[in-house]
Amino acid sequence: MTTEMTGTKVRARPAAVVLTPGAEARIAELMSKAPDDAIGVKLSTPRRGCSGLAYSVDYVGEANAFDERIETPGGLFFIDGGSVLYLVGSTMDWVEDDFSAGFVFNNPNAKGSCGCGESFTV
Repeated sequence: MTTEMTGTKVRARPAAVVLTPGAEARIAELMSKAPDDAIGVKLSTPRRGCSGLAYSVDYVGEANAFDERIETPGGLFFIDGGSVLYLVGSTMDWVEDDFSAGFVFNNPNAKGSCGCGESFTV
């Protein structure tokens, strides 16, 4: 006996992280200078810092089946599969001022962060 699904609609799943235009532009800039073996940029949350987790953005050389993949105008952006639960609903931006530049995260899952802002806890 076979069961056939008809009339089933598959709804597109929203990305775990929303990238601002500034973040997308920075990803494009990074990919324009990327090493030859880089296929994209990857966001992960390794265990580090006073609060336990940190944001890490690095070049990635191969796709992992468990990573979330977002196509941006400037290249592929990956989110580490093990980090997605900590990042769902977050916004990632690129901010520059007179003294610093870097990715800034608005993460609704973060319950606290260390004083220096390097790490967070969920």
